[in-house]
Amino acid sequence: MEPNALPTSPDEFYQTLVESAAEGMLTIDEESTIVYANPAIESILGYAPDELIGSSKMTIIPERLRPVHGAALAAYVETGERNIDWEGVELPALHKDGHEVPTLISLREHTHDGDQYFTGIIRDVTERRKREDELRDQKERLDEFADILAHDIRNPLSVARGYTELANERERQPELEQVLEALGRIDHLVDDVLALSREGRIIGDTEPVDLEGAVRDAWHNVETAAAVLHVESDLGTVTADKGRLEELFENLFRNAVEHGTADAEATASVTITVGPLDDRTGFYVADDGRGIPDSITDSIFEHGYSTRSSGTGYGLSIVKQLVEAHGWTVSVSESETCGARFEIAGIELAD
Repeated sequence: MEPNALPTSPDEFYQTLVESAAEGMLTIDEESTIVYANPAIESILGYAPDELIGSSKMTIIPERLRPVHGAALAAYVETGERNIDWEGVELPALHKDGHEVPTLISLREHTHDGDQYFTGIIRDVTERRKREDELRDQKERLDEFADILAHDIRNPLSVARGYTELANERERQPELEQVLEALGRIDHLVDDVLALSREGRIIGDTEPVDLEGAVRDAWHNVETAAAVLHVESDLGTVTADKGRLEELFENLFRNAVEHGTADAEATASVTITVGPLDDRTGFYVADDGRGIPDSITDSIFEHGYSTRSSGTGYGLSIVKQLVEAHGWTVSVSESETCGARFEIAGIELAD
């Protein structure tokens, strides 16, 4: 056989392709009469091709929609104006046994011997609809859970804030001021996460953010004990959701402090450095702690992964989610001082 030669005539070859297709295919003329149906139609609508050919397309259209379909075809034949998306429109079709089947239909127009025909490529989207319904129900349950959780967090939070304010009024203490700020941060996080969860987003609106300011605000919100922060002076600004960016830094700082010494239960005494990447396409957060073994670098961003028995395993997973939600990338390697170095790239740092 010659290269690229068809095993049969072109007409027979393409007929075989059409009849072997997984998608249903129906062709009608200008009068809505079905002139062709491929075998896949039977698995979707229950009709053998011979049962449909010669009948009206109204056979597979639910009765309540027949006037609309008839008027739409007549209007198109007369004016040539499309009133639906021919590339893919979801429409119910009537199964032979009487139940409706959700389908996705793509339409094509063609002529043969001077006559006008329309072919619909039909896909059964029942399973997709089920998954969408399941996801919608799941989201509604998650939204309800988020509301309950936010309510249950705010109750003890308001009690803690009330007693802390009373204690601070009696005797001003810097430690109590820090507690009040931390409680305010929790309240703010609850509001932000609740609002974003309802919108189905991880981050909110973005704006130019002073990177050094975000770093220092985040440091202030973390229990850093004896850890030391060093910030390079030329960080510049980045377009980001400021609250989520601070949350990103908070989790990286907390990770460095908690894992900074050989004794996992000891208070970390590490130096953490934040600076721009050499080509200013991002920034890094590095420490001089124990570092991260090569054997687990592929696992540390996984949800629930932790090397400590008391750890939740959420911190670095949250970091990855926040990074990717901004359209950036995150990687980890060894720092110059043998600690851990996290690089967040894919950013344009502005001066």
